[in-house]
Amino acid sequence: MPMTAQQPALVRRLGLGDGVFIGLGSMIGAGVFAVWAPAAHAAGRWLLVGLAIALVVAFCNATSSAQLAAQYPTSGGTYVYGRERLGHWPGVIAGWGFVVGKTASIAAMALTFGAYVFDPYARWIAVAVVIVLTGVNLLGVTRTAQVTRVIVSVVLVVLILVSVANVQGGVREFPPGQPIVPVQGGLYGVLQSAGLLFFAFAGYARIATMGEEVKNPKRVIPLAILWSLLLTAVVYAVVGGLLLWRIPAEILGVTDAPLAFATAHSPWVWLTPVVAAAAALATVGAMLNLMTGVGRTTLAMARNQDLPGWLARVDAVHRVPRNAELVLAAVVCGLVLVTDVRIVIGFSSFGVLVYYLIANLSAWTQDRGDRRYPRFVQALGAAACVVLVVTLPWQAIGLGVAVYVVGVVYRLIRGRGRTNVATTSVGKDGIEESRPRRAAD
Repeated sequence: MPMTAQQPALVRRLGLGDGVFIGLGSMIGAGVFAVWAPAAHAAGRWLLVGLAIALVVAFCNATSSAQLAAQYPTSGGTYVYGRERLGHWPGVIAGWGFVVGKTASIAAMALTFGAYVFDPYARWIAVAVVIVLTGVNLLGVTRTAQVTRVIVSVVLVVLILVSVANVQGGVREFPPGQPIVPVQGGLYGVLQSAGLLFFAFAGYARIATMGEEVKNPKRVIPLAILWSLLLTAVVYAVVGGLLLWRIPAEILGVTDAPLAFATAHSPWVWLTPVVAAAAALATVGAMLNLMTGVGRTTLAMARNQDLPGWLARVDAVHRVPRNAELVLAAVVCGLVLVTDVRIVIGFSSFGVLVYYLIANLSAWTQDRGDRRYPRFVQALGAAACVVLVVTLPWQAIGLGVAVYVVGVVYRLIRGRGRTNVATTSVGKDGIEESRPRRAAD
């Protein structure tokens, strides 16, 4: 269904503070509480090197996203950038990877939430939290931003307390018989850990997927992306360093809840249930922002007939992509019945790294007047995305390739649509305009 003049538009309501908190909420979520185990299993004592590589890649990708978002402040993120700069198919590949990969991530986070709350009924609790968060998103993006501010603030306070508790612990005393696993190590293991850790940082550009709802997007989106990434980098560096100091890599690699495990063996044992509660809360925050971002990218793809057109409908009252949000909730609820959290982390990294590969290539093509960073940054980012993708676990690569094949086949069967397809572009005044576009563009 093409976007028409009668279709309600999204409303610009988000400022710089909202954007930073949305980025923080997307990154300081399930990752900081769960991603350390598979990364430590891959890199061993070189875990922090993998973290540093992931941060460098994230910085390159973030600057490319910020540069593109300033020129194209519309919903859809790299799906839109790829279409505008590289053509139809790069945009479709980026959009498909984001929607499918992040949908799987939401399911994994919902299961993580359920496990922290009450493991015997984790799947049903996961379904319940998805339904509740969908209701929050349907009330409008300002509600989402307000809830995110509260969640991020609480989680940061708990992380500070955890850091203090583990600094005071100092001695790694763990019960006899604690299971250990040999680490992979080596250059390959370090690169694989970087790819897995990238999963935790992939939310820095979430605000870019909501470009039509940001006030003064040319200024706010780039600043929000960089500030949220910088603050998150500090948090992850501190937490990762403390965990590696407190827990041998061989034990960290099999610990499902490393922060709770470390705190339970610190002088502040009483803090352990608080950590579990914060993990559940952080997971909710990440899910909330992921659901918002996936809904907006789905909206953008439906506008261009890369997904069914009825997904592009915007609620006239709350100005949210209602159909996209409801379908997303239904798919996630189905996935929580079969999803394995650890495999999904790798699968999500595969999709997101391909997504940012296209972002870097798109930024490379921008004209001098639209550039904010030198081209070597985009070249480094694109090359690093390729390297990290091929070093991911083979299960993640196989699943990722299969999903991309499904997406491409779907688009080929559907055809490129009618000769003229409505799409969204950005005029000189920075306001989105609906214009006809030939399907062959």
